[in-house]
Amino acid sequence: MFISSAFAQTAPAAAAGGGDMMSQLTGMLPLVLMFVVLYFVMIRPQMKRQKEHRAMIDALSKGDEVATAGGILGTVTRLSEGVLYIQIAQGVEVQIQRSAVAQVLPKGTIK
Repeated sequence: MFISSAFAQTAPAAAAGGGDMMSQLTGMLPLVLMFVVLYFVMIRPQMKRQKEHRAMIDALSKGDEVATAGGILGTVTRLSEGVLYIQIAQGVEVQIQRSAVAQVLPKGTIK
């Protein structure tokens, strides 16, 4: 008698088994939407900035005026594979990594 009432209670849930898949998809929908929004708001713009920075570093040439991530302004005097030599004052030349360049300044900015 006890067993038959237990089966009777699960009978409606077993009959609605087709809707179970739909409820799982509906439950995952907010997570998927959050990931899509996160991609377009954070990940994609960051990838674009990295690509632009890489292109700027690859395009550096002798004579360019640059600002480093540390705030040092100078003129590129020599180029190497991963290193730049910049003149920050008359007769003062420092060696920095290419990735430390924050931006290329317009010609004539440094006097």
